[in-house]
Amino acid sequence: MQARELMVRKYLAELLGTGLLVFFGVGVATLMFGFRFDGGSVAAGVVATALTFGLVLLALCYAIGPLTGCHVNPAVTMGALLAGRIAVQDAVGYWVAQFVGGILGALLLWGVFNTSPLYSTSKTGLGTDGWGAASLVHIGMGGAFLAEVVLTAMFVFVILAVTGKTGNPNTAGVAIGLALTVAHLIGIPITGTSVNPARSLGPALIVGGTALSQVWLFIVAPLVGGAVAAGLHYLVFPKPVPSAQEGVNYSPTATG
Repeated sequence: MQARELMVRKYLAELLGTGLLVFFGVGVATLMFGFRFDGGSVAAGVVATALTFGLVLLALCYAIGPLTGCHVNPAVTMGALLAGRIAVQDAVGYWVAQFVGGILGALLLWGVFNTSPLYSTSKTGLGTDGWGAASLVHIGMGGAFLAEVVLTAMFVFVILAVTGKTGNPNTAGVAIGLALTVAHLIGIPITGTSVNPARSLGPALIVGGTALSQVWLFIVAPLVGGAVAAGLHYLVFPKPVPSAQEGVNYSPTATG
């Protein structure tokens, strides 16, 4: 019974963490690129959005990391699963919680913005990802897919490395937050930056249209990137092989 209650708490924490990441990260992205305030620049919007995603994740690492490992991202869970750090049944539970959290976070954000007379779902959007006309640099589908795979692989590889036995759990959250920030700094002009299927699905469901028709790429590519990261981690750190119970953990006592 205690084990079941613990898993429920983990799933709720993953749901909450993913929802908060979407609310704040996508919220700033919408303010920077959707409302198009006078005097604002693309560069400032990229930096502000990147820092928001990175700082929110950094805080979440220390807030819920000791309980869940703070995946808050299906691609991270994919990497942890293939690296042997989480059991299949737990990974499925994490995925469900993350996608639900992403949708709820996007709904809450839409509810806030929708009270503004300046907001329009069709014109302002909700910080969705995309390629072609939906990309700041009009990147093609192939380029968008490759970019998301590479960015996600880098991000998840850093997580697996700094939460492993050779990493320092006390500073792992900082490294992870910075890795996400860097991914956004280059990724926002290219695709808007997903590297997180739950972050992409929630806003796309609300906005619909092109965002929804293209969201498959931002689900598939990050998951592929997570798998690539697990393979790279195995090549670079072949031993020791962590047990399925260790998980990705950011607590000071982590030994993942």
